Amino acid sequence: MPIPPLPPIDDVVAAALAEDFGIPVGRLAGEDFALLARDVTSAAVVPDDARFTGVIAARGDAVVCGLPVVARVFELLAAAVGSPDDVEVLPLVAEGTRVVAGVPVMEVAGSARIVLAAERTALDFLMVLSGIASEANRWQTEAGERLRVFDTRKTLPGLRALSKYAVAVGGAHNHRAGLWDMVLVKDNHLAYAGGVSAALASARASAPGLRVEIEADTLEQALEAACAGADIVMLDNFDDAALAAAVEAIRATGAPCEIEASGGIRFERLRSLGATGVDIVSSSAIALAQPADFGLDELSA
Repeated sequence: MPIPPLPPIDDVVAAALAEDFGIPVGRLAGEDFALLARDVTSAAVVPDDARFTGVIAARGDAVVCGLPVVARVFELLAAAVGSPDDVEVLPLVAEGTRVVAGVPVMEVAGSARIVLAAERTALDFLMVLSGIASEANRWQTEAGERLRVFDTRKTLPGLRALSKYAVAVGGAHNHRAGLWDMVLVKDNHLAYAGGVSAALASARASAPGLRVEIEADTLEQALEAACAGADIVMLDNFDDAALAAAVEAIRATGAPCEIEASGGIRFERLRSLGATGVDIVSSSAIALAQPADFGLDELSA
């Protein structure tokens, strides 16, 4: 699968660096080497002119994701301390590559003070994003080619765009990015809208051109949504038998909608979910995956 475009990352990278330094984000624009004094450990034991050459390597199996973000962490910190050319990074594998423990994924060289100060932030991004990509790949591989695995909006605050990027790098699929790019009518919305058909009509009038998905808790709601023209009908918390029956009933109407299963979706159910005939399964599990394990080690150490 082609690697998706990287979303804008400077704001989230700057916020992460500022958090580690305990400073306002705006101070990163100061071009002040004294900023590195806030890394009190390195300031105490690492000479200002010390040089570092090392590699970031996998410490377990993973789908690599986030190498451009890692590079940007080092670049932004180097620029913030007035030494924009004092760290060089060289990716050793392509984004989306599957690696095993011991495989080096990036070389890092330059000012030891800058590298060591940026190390944790850089590795955190790489570990979190590679963990998501790895889990997305595991789920989509288990689901097979026909059944598409989608993420959700249940992501770490501030990291949604990068989380969804990692899901796509891993070979799974993105649900809506936020509140603005798709209408998703859930049970709480239906309570205000006056029912499924009324909600769908209001959505079409209010947001022309956007896809509309309706969450259904019952077969009756699902059939009403399909017949009213929903683009996607989400079957929420249906067991496999109920899903299969709902898919058959919806298909019998001739409605061209896609059918999504959501709620209680576990990795162990993917094969049986595929057999029900649903088109999509969505789960928050992939974007909240356990981070992968990577480390940065100096070559001379």
